[in-house]
Amino acid sequence: MLVRMASNQQTRPGIGELAKDTANGRIGVVMGEVGARVQIRPISGGVEWDARPNNVVAPTAREELSARLAIKNANSRDGL
Repeated sequence: MLVRMASNQQTRPGIGELAKDTANGRIGVVMGEVGARVQIRPISGGVEWDARPNNVVAPTAREELSARLAIKNANSRDGL
């Protein structure tokens, strides 16, 4: 049986999914959870940061597209 959530209910992104830290507005990939913190790595790579679970949400479609496009543009400038 398929269980559907109410449209106003959100789940926190899981490991490997894009997430937005609402405390600082940054978008990255969820790498894991340690204690009461979620580790998020910038989608372009780099050092992870810790976020409070209550501040971690799925980015909007526009935010996700913008973040992915920024990475593509940076890679293109670097010849990748």
